[in-house]
Amino acid sequence: MEFQQIIEKAWDNRELLKEAGTQDAINAVMEELDKGRLRVAEPVLDGWKVNDWVKKAVILYFPIRKMETIFAGPLEFHDKMALKKNYAELGVRVVPNAVARYGSYLAKGTILMPSYINIGAYVDEGTMVDTWATVGSCAQIGKHVHLSGGVGIGGVLEPVQAAPVIIEDYCFIGSRCIVVEGVHVKSEAVLGAGVTLTMSTKIIDVTGAEPIEYKGIVPSRSVVIPGSYTKQFSAGAYQVPCALIIGERKASTDMKTSLNNALREYNVAV
Repeated sequence: MEFQQIIEKAWDNRELLKEAGTQDAINAVMEELDKGRLRVAEPVLDGWKVNDWVKKAVILYFPIRKMETIFAGPLEFHDKMALKKNYAELGVRVVPNAVARYGSYLAKGTILMPSYINIGAYVDEGTMVDTWATVGSCAQIGKHVHLSGGVGIGGVLEPVQAAPVIIEDYCFIGSRCIVVEGVHVKSEAVLGAGVTLTMSTKIIDVTGAEPIEYKGIVPSRSVVIPGSYTKQFSAGAYQVPCALIIGERKASTDMKTSLNNALREYNVAV
């Protein structure tokens, strides 16, 4: 509560950023984020709670940092943010060219192929972040998630009230999927390659006699593929992208290897 009060005051009065006590509080919050003891968003009994003041601390961290040169072997970087360290101690596998910023959390058993994890993100245990996948600022990734090659998980810092992208436990996100603007993908859902989800994207369940439409949320265990629907404009009728829920992930599908199998069960090419 003390940190929160200091952050809120500094948010309203940026002159307070010059004070050592304010800087100490911001740095302490960043250390808690880095160690996973504090989160931008956290699961609660009735869903998820977004901690707006923690996002404010992340934003306020930038102006109190100075540019510096960072060396990683022969590689040179010039930035305000330090990189994460001590991966062996954390129990995290990091393939060369993978980058995670200080202030992001990587749980034990996480695997990073050449990829990028931004500040404030939370990546839980056993998750695979595949080649050229990105996890944006403050995004929340659950346990044993697979982010396939080229996946883009959007970040969110401002507006402060905006919820981050949430990918819950045991989800599979197919190659080149894009999930942004605080979309919430619930546990064990499977997104086929190329699905794009924003808060305005129609997510249409076509498994029953009548379509059921969602926005901003993918129900648990859903199997989702890219689709389109016809929309009338002044210039005529055109196809607009959407996402189609074509079935439900079956209990017989193994959680660790089910992306291809779950889609093939519905005769979808992968």
